[in-house]
Amino acid sequence: MSIPPGGRAVEFEFDFRYVAPAFRVFAGRDALDQLPREVRRLGASRVFVVCAPSVARQGTLLNRIRALLGDAVAAVFDGVRKESPLPAVEAGVELARKVDPDAILAVGGGSAVVTARAITILLAEEKPAHQLATQYPPGQPPVSPRLERPKLPNLIVPTTPNTAVHRAGAAVLDPETRRRLELFDPKTRPAAVFLDAEALLTPPPEVSARAGVSAFAGAVTGFVNRAPNPFALADLRQAIELLKHSLPAILDRPEDPAPRLGAAVAALLSNRAADALSAGGGGVVSALVHQIQSRYDHVDQGLASAVLLVHGLRFNRPVTAGNQARLAALLGLEASAEALESWAEKFLGQLGFPRTLRELGVPEADLPALAEAAMHDFFLQGNPRRVQNPAELVDLLRAAW
Repeated sequence: MSIPPGGRAVEFEFDFRYVAPAFRVFAGRDALDQLPREVRRLGASRVFVVCAPSVARQGTLLNRIRALLGDAVAAVFDGVRKESPLPAVEAGVELARKVDPDAILAVGGGSAVVTARAITILLAEEKPAHQLATQYPPGQPPVSPRLERPKLPNLIVPTTPNTAVHRAGAAVLDPETRRRLELFDPKTRPAAVFLDAEALLTPPPEVSARAGVSAFAGAVTGFVNRAPNPFALADLRQAIELLKHSLPAILDRPEDPAPRLGAAVAALLSNRAADALSAGGGGVVSALVHQIQSRYDHVDQGLASAVLLVHGLRFNRPVTAGNQARLAALLGLEASAEALESWAEKFLGQLGFPRTLRELGVPEADLPALAEAAMHDFFLQGNPRRVQNPAELVDLLRAAW
């Protein structure tokens, strides 16, 4: 048991599975200087760099990487697009086949990380993404095909505190259906992550803060969706504490790398906890956020998370009130679900993000389609309150609209 301020005990889950995949993290002002050593450690000599056009145009970060790796840079693919649409991923695969790399380096935000990881999968499996993606048989649990072939090692230089860095796979966007194709493969976890101060200062502060909100939503829902085991509790408590201070500071001190480094560390901790919680995950919040960010080009994961987090907490309150109260107590609040929801609402509001789906430009007429699509999202399977039909999700979305 752990006793937070106020004396209320935190109940641990002692019947659990804990898996901590090995990867290396280098953080600080000169973190990127460790890149050549890690490439050599992997036995690699032909590194395929994946980034967005904005990173390529900015140039400074890529120039640092070229100076560090020299001739080991086999090619740079700068065709990353928001939400990693399948045609962009396939273009990256085509270029990778031509240069025959032995390692892949993702440079940028979540879409760069996901695109690079998807390239490693399609490059190795040599099958269409639709055949490799998680399937949803009617009335049955989802099935993720086993992707057996060895994958190239991947390294990551994130520019935002994004939640994609530590994932075991990738979700790419089918541009025809606007639905995500979920490619699950634990072999695609990163070999090393470089939380470099200069790299994290690359995007505007608003972009970094929005990415951090996604990590915040993941940490909060990870804690309340089921009783955390002691390992996950440690990660989640630290992630929430870091984000509580880092997100406002990113906006207040845009030239200071410390808040961005803190948020990036928190994103890694939040994702490691999600692994330890197994089926916990972000539940209904993640499932709905995925549909909104995939359908609307002007809405990213952070904006959608800022709107939906509190509504997701309220939706799950009938079965998670105890865990919500425990988290509220850890935060020094009154030990109640209502206190946690009120605090989260105020915290997100102070960051200046839109508070409703209407403000995000989501048409009310689209809510039923969003709810239906979310029924086929893997994260919904781990929601603590079982969702019986899309109408329940429509009600949640209407409350957020």
